[in-house]
Amino acid sequence: MSAAVDLVAAKAFFTGLQDSIVAGLSDADGLRFRRDAWERPEGGGGASCLLEEGRLFERAGVAFSHVMGDKLPPSASAGRPELAGRGFEAMGVSLVLHPRNPFVPTVHMNVRLFTASKAGEAPVFWFGGGMDLTPYYGFEEDAVHFHATCKAALDPFGEAFYPRFKRWCDRYFFLKHRNEPRGIGGIFFDDLSEDGFDAAFALTRSVGGHFLEAYLPIVARRRDHAWGERERDFQAYRRGRYVEFNLVFDRGTLFGLQSGGRTESILMSLPPIVKWRYDWHPAAGSPEAALYERFLTGRDWIALPPEA
Repeated sequence: MSAAVDLVAAKAFFTGLQDSIVAGLSDADGLRFRRDAWERPEGGGGASCLLEEGRLFERAGVAFSHVMGDKLPPSASAGRPELAGRGFEAMGVSLVLHPRNPFVPTVHMNVRLFTASKAGEAPVFWFGGGMDLTPYYGFEEDAVHFHATCKAALDPFGEAFYPRFKRWCDRYFFLKHRNEPRGIGGIFFDDLSEDGFDAAFALTRSVGGHFLEAYLPIVARRRDHAWGERERDFQAYRRGRYVEFNLVFDRGTLFGLQSGGRTESILMSLPPIVKWRYDWHPAAGSPEAALYERFLTGRDWIALPPEA
């Protein structure tokens, strides 16, 4: 087990992952992504790949960033206050896809590496990331497929990882002010470093590498499903929950803004068309009500052992 932090290998993986995902999504949509390279005055930069008004995706963003600075932002050191004030380097890939068809779910994926440094000491590192699915109209086979693929990404590293990261995802992607999950979850992890750099990096590569396998089969099943004004209206309403989470709770959004990141790249995760209503509730027995009753519940889509 190696304790050395290999930033060159990590950057090569993240940039290659962005390229492979953009290629797969371009094939699915039929249109090409716009690539927008940027530099950060405080240090670092990245490339944002964006597709808007596509055949499949109303908006799809796949971003790579590699930034550094003299002081960790509060969002990055909140869980590890002993690191506050250290210099930092952060890199990773983050994506959010907002399809046009309400029967195709929104999806998010992120994988990242942080290092915190202090003169005279070895750098402290940790990996984080995960993926989660946000349907507007739920299908059990889609939920099971997504979670099974997440589990397949983690199982080579130990059977305990999927239950741990699945429950972490359920807790993290939860709108406390609404008392409801953002979607049907997936996996989420942070501060991963305890088994050394090589092990944590391998797990992170596996999560990123399983994304297209987790999502594109769902797209293929739902993209031609007929929809109308009612479904589109409900999609816009539920997208409001996505906006609320990203702007109030999401640590990646907070880190990007606090670290002086590029605003256009940080906020390209937001959907282009959103709607809010006052105290709205779906009609009993409706397909919209089924989303709340059967899917936004934190269900175990794959049998899990009891939580310790």
